[in-house]
Amino acid sequence: MNNVVRSSNHSPLQQRGEEKRERDALLPAVDIIEESSALKLVADMPGVTHETLKVELDNNVLSLEGEIALDMPEGLSALHAEIRGKRFARRFNLSHEVNSDAITATIVNGVLTLTLPKKDNHRTRRIEVQVA
Repeated sequence: MNNVVRSSNHSPLQQRGEEKRERDALLPAVDIIEESSALKLVADMPGVTHETLKVELDNNVLSLEGEIALDMPEGLSALHAEIRGKRFARRFNLSHEVNSDAITATIVNGVLTLTLPKKDNHRTRRIEVQVA
């Protein structure tokens, strides 16, 4: 299900029917790039930290689960909040078997980067053709 973001010119203090309803879960934007020796996944996850993020690979299915957990400064309360406490889950069926022991993951400024090295038997390899 795709999320649709609607902009509004209404003040955050005004409550309209569509603004009061519960928002759908966050759906991070994801790019998956195939390199010769690895798959690389880049996900835009502003507000997500490594403490609230779970990444798993099971039977060639990659799962990303997490939550945006933004702290409210002490003594303040939100007049309008749409991003606090949002949970998400994304799953991807990988087209290649990967070396699960060599996967690396980093999250910097809300951008998750996963490098999933392909197993040797699934790497693209040029075969030199000999003339007989």
